Amino acid sequence: QVQLVESGGGLVQAGGSLRLSCTTSGRAVGSNGMGWFRQPPQKERRFLARIMWVDGSTDYEDSIKGRFTIARDNAKNTVYLQMNNLKPEDTAVYYCANLQVDGSTWRVVGSWGQGTQVTVSS
Repeated sequence: QVQLVESGGGLVQAGGSLRLSCTTSGRAVGSNGMGWFRQPPQKERRFLARIMWVDGSTDYEDSIKGRFTIARDNAKNTVYLQMNNLKPEDTAVYYCANLQVDGSTWRVVGSWGQGTQVTVSS
């Protein structure tokens, strides 16, 4: 079973930056991309961004465009999420996942990691 390990979270002041990392032990069956998600306290987990392994193409949820950047290192099986100009509403547990992407649609394949907590103070 493919394992995912997220890291890089922490406590940061509003306006600050963090870079999250997600290392996967391999590619889940059917996976052709990776995604970042977040789950604020007492809310549902929501999609943030995704990147394709082969061509590096990306897609972002509208609310984070211009502040967050997803990147990958294929050799290290690692995906990153650079988060700039953080806001208190970015406080959440951040997760990565293997994705099966088909055009504009996607689905999560395989298991989730344990997540990494990001807390942004005002």
